[in-house]
Amino acid sequence: MLHELTVKLPYFFATNNCLDSWNEDIFICKIINLTPAIEANSYYFGHSEWSKNYFEACHRDEKFIELWQAVIGSWQGKVVVDIGCGPGNLYGSLRKFCGEPELLIGVDVSLGALKMAQKLSYTSVLADAHNLPFISEFADIVMLNACLHHCDDMPKVLAEAARLVRPGGILITDHDPQQTAYQLKAMGWLLWQLRLPIYRFIKRGGHSTPEEQFWSIASEVHHKPGHGVTPKMFHEILEPLKFTVKIYPHNHNVGAKALQKEYGRAFWQYRLAQRLSGIDPNLPESALSLMCVATRQS
Repeated sequence: MLHELTVKLPYFFATNNCLDSWNEDIFICKIINLTPAIEANSYYFGHSEWSKNYFEACHRDEKFIELWQAVIGSWQGKVVVDIGCGPGNLYGSLRKFCGEPELLIGVDVSLGALKMAQKLSYTSVLADAHNLPFISEFADIVMLNACLHHCDDMPKVLAEAARLVRPGGILITDHDPQQTAYQLKAMGWLLWQLRLPIYRFIKRGGHSTPEEQFWSIASEVHHKPGHGVTPKMFHEILEPLKFTVKIYPHNHNVGAKALQKEYGRAFWQYRLAQRLSGIDPNLPESALSLMCVATRQS
């Protein structure tokens, strides 16, 4: 079985200790530490209707595509790894603009989501992002979009992703909450919480029912006040691994201008919550997300 698997996906470790089974051409790897966060992500994104809602509602807009296309340029003929791929939003959004990868690997903990991604031409691998079952330094592009804040140990996942990048390759992360933007207090915290019944009422993607909203929130273990990513984390993890690191704060509405240090304006409810918490919403530290683009030195 190992020989058959490695012919289809030659970048697995040389032993089969990580391989558990093979389901409809999806590689299933052992998850040793099944945490509540992993269980929540598996359940939420494995739900066919919720996963479809997420696919249609999140990371599909014009500004998202513009920014990622500007960073990637072309992945034609390259080996690409999408960690936390979910139902395949990244490739689903960018495939018309960035060419065709030689190999597109999607990693997630949700079998249901991986089945959706597989229909978009992903080579799907069910695995824990904290312990990826691949050799080092084989990928031209490694992507983590809206992934780190779903993981228990964000620095560990970032380091694991970086391990896969070949010299000269790039690591891209985005749509993880910036810690300093979410230091919400008192009335700001209450206003932020009030968004949840509003989202349910308008049936926003990820929130169409109380159950869907519960599991959506449970999957985002670091999307809450006091949590999130910081520039320091990216520099401390990636620079010792010989990456050149560039950080771009942004509010999701500026597209490629984020790469010119424009971070835009958050929606009014976020700005108001920040004002009520003593945070100046006009600072780069108040931008909702950080994009990291890191190039491994040759």
